[in-house]
Amino acid sequence: MNAVMHMGLTQVPGGRLGDKASIGLSDQLREHGFVVRRLKTGTPARLLNSSIDWSMTVAQYGDSKFYPFSVHSKGEFRLEQVACYLSRTTEETHEIIRKNLDKSPMFCGVIEGVGPRYCPSIEDKVVRFADRDSHQTFLEPEGLDSNLIYLQGISTSLPSDVQDAFLRTIPGLENVKVVRYGYAVEYDFVEPTQIFHRLETRTIPRLFLAGQINGTSGYEEAAAQGLVAGINAANLILGRSEFILGRDEAYIGVLVDDLVTKGTREPYRMFTSRAEHRLVLREDNTIDRLCDSSQRIGLHSDEASLGLLNIQGRRSAFSEKLRNTRLTPKPGVQEILLKKRSSVLLKSSSFEELLRRPEISCFDLKDFGFDVDEDPNVFESVEIEVKYSGYIRRQVELIEQSRRMESLTLPDSIEYSKIRGLSNEEVDKLNIVRPRTLGQAMRISGVNPSAIQAIMISLRAHSVSQVKESPVG
Repeated sequence: MNAVMHMGLTQVPGGRLGDKASIGLSDQLREHGFVVRRLKTGTPARLLNSSIDWSMTVAQYGDSKFYPFSVHSKGEFRLEQVACYLSRTTEETHEIIRKNLDKSPMFCGVIEGVGPRYCPSIEDKVVRFADRDSHQTFLEPEGLDSNLIYLQGISTSLPSDVQDAFLRTIPGLENVKVVRYGYAVEYDFVEPTQIFHRLETRTIPRLFLAGQINGTSGYEEAAAQGLVAGINAANLILGRSEFILGRDEAYIGVLVDDLVTKGTREPYRMFTSRAEHRLVLREDNTIDRLCDSSQRIGLHSDEASLGLLNIQGRRSAFSEKLRNTRLTPKPGVQEILLKKRSSVLLKSSSFEELLRRPEISCFDLKDFGFDVDEDPNVFESVEIEVKYSGYIRRQVELIEQSRRMESLTLPDSIEYSKIRGLSNEEVDKLNIVRPRTLGQAMRISGVNPSAIQAIMISLRAHSVSQVKESPVG
């Protein structure tokens, strides 16, 4: 919305090269009471493949063994796997950039929007990390049928002639031909504390917002919000209850809760470090966490649902077998353990206890005559659960405590200004966010534990007064 592209001191309306900006939408939203703010992002140059001296770069290959994102994917991937290539900036690169900072819209005050800290422009890197004489860059093919190379890590909004100059100081790019120069984009977003967890706006009922308009950056983040908003829009029309994922259920739950509870002052990206329960938000237990929810909203065919239930059943059977099958300290067993550099058994132990040893894997159990389900969708999840059982148990206890707080729903009619013990700042923040639960109230920046206590006391007093006032039937 209201996007402007910056290349040097030249400004062109547009969301990205070749796409028009949405002009006027921001003003309409403001007229309806929405708070609209401004952010910035950037993109690097696209280079012609044939103009690069690849001998001056270092090939970076992907994993030789990899698993598909979905358990429904069958067989090997058909697409050819291609390498990316590593190169680095030089002190000469940095010197050219330093001399031309006056032509950078970010450094001469033309750009007002806040950019992402985790993905700074090359100008920002050179200034902020002045002690570094080099920064790495990955040369990434844009596609199997494309002749363009994406220069990861060299986002810039400097003029094209300056880009030409500093790019040619990077090893491998001495004679590079630029097909599309890098530029910065400044755009509007809606402050996301103005939307519910279902991504419906508070100001205009039945209006759902998803993606960059909520202050996020990245395709995955946008897709996640689109899924949540789409499901909830459909549920609203169909008269069904809202679909909300908890922070302990999925990274989507963390993403949405962060946005609607805390808002954002920079383009938001989903990092594992944002999740306090990340030990249980693992890729191997996705089925266990989300299978019921996905079936409830109809995301799976009957055949796919049976496949997921089959995996869950086999995991359960494998876990039970590990718990109930025991190994006795016989001479042959002790010899195998010593060969694996593991301590001998002093008493009869279950295979689950044996698998808990760091040096023993599921496949090591076969040497003791234990039958292992060799499907990675089965044994990997079970092995992780066994080896990290103590830590996982501790985290589950914390999750249960959090759920108790999440179960305490705050009434829509609550008047925070009338609750004794809340500061003016806390009242303002609670009124802005209007938390659904006491747990969400706890996550609002600037709302102290004493305020949560005051809200709890007020809720108890309110419920007691309601009981006293209710007629006896």
